[in-house]
Amino acid sequence: MSADRPHAPFRTLAHRLAGDREELPDEGRLPPFSRATGWLNSEPLTPGALRGRAVLVDFWTYTCVNWLRTLPYLRAWHEKYAAAGLTIVGVHTPEFGFEHERRNVTERTSALGVRYPVAVDDDYGVWEDFANHYWPALYLAGADGRLRYHHFGEGEYARTEMMIQRLLMDAGATDLDPDLVMVDPHGLEVAADWSHLRSPETYLGYAQSSGFVSEAADRYDRSTSYAGSTALPPNAWDLTGRWTQARHAAVLDEAGGSVAFAFHARDANLVLGPTPPGARIPFEVRLDGRPPGDAHGTDVDAEGRGVLDRQDTLQLIRQPGAVRDAVLQVRFGAAGAEAYCFTFG
Repeated sequence: MSADRPHAPFRTLAHRLAGDREELPDEGRLPPFSRATGWLNSEPLTPGALRGRAVLVDFWTYTCVNWLRTLPYLRAWHEKYAAAGLTIVGVHTPEFGFEHERRNVTERTSALGVRYPVAVDDDYGVWEDFANHYWPALYLAGADGRLRYHHFGEGEYARTEMMIQRLLMDAGATDLDPDLVMVDPHGLEVAADWSHLRSPETYLGYAQSSGFVSEAADRYDRSTSYAGSTALPPNAWDLTGRWTQARHAAVLDEAGGSVAFAFHARDANLVLGPTPPGARIPFEVRLDGRPPGDAHGTDVDAEGRGVLDRQDTLQLIRQPGAVRDAVLQVRFGAAGAEAYCFTFG
């Protein structure tokens, strides 16, 4: 707590916004992490060892753009409140096959600045023990080991932080700074432009695909040459060149192939990976047939050039001005690209 802020008004404000203790729900005990398949940044943690501390459990997977947009707050809360009695446990439960690779998870955990403990949940054991269904999902437990709050998806950052403060005070923390954290996100971590977002998350593997103009069940898991559409309806996509639409992704079989999507959003992202892992595949992005210029994302330059060298979410487009209907096309210079999912923001 800053020296010029008395403690009593903060307690009054926090309790008024978060509710008196008897008004906080009891959502059951904090489940164990015993079914985690590994740990990063920490030795294995248990609810017993965490007694006396407030605990924030955050379910994530590293390509999830919705989680990436919550990450600046998680980092800030860890930095501000760890010494006051908060432990954040990130539970990494993978969505795509490559997110099961420990090397990928370890590298992205470090690159994204995740410094708090991470329970690796490759087998969905912790996910099941929490009866969880979402990325991201946040659960808060008090010092008594009882769950008191949860939130699914993005947002509610102010309320969540006030709940953190309330549980820390209930655990005996003093001298807490009542000001809420301020974050300065960049790239994929910037909040979506919700007022102009009209395109949904769209998978390219046939197990979950929608909007694929040239989709045909008799082509599944077969290398097929696609002509590509000259005009795409809104929120539809198509392939050009030789691809295999597999259950998990659309896989490019020959150099020069492309994928196109008709979207309406400020940002356009694509979950991608090279095969074999570690290969480098050059690609170029076009927006309505032209280099993106100032509308390029963080993973391409103004000419639309980029290199696919990791299995990750890449930001391809960020429109700086008015958001409009547009067609994104990504053309690859070598075979082996796997395209999993478009996301928008």
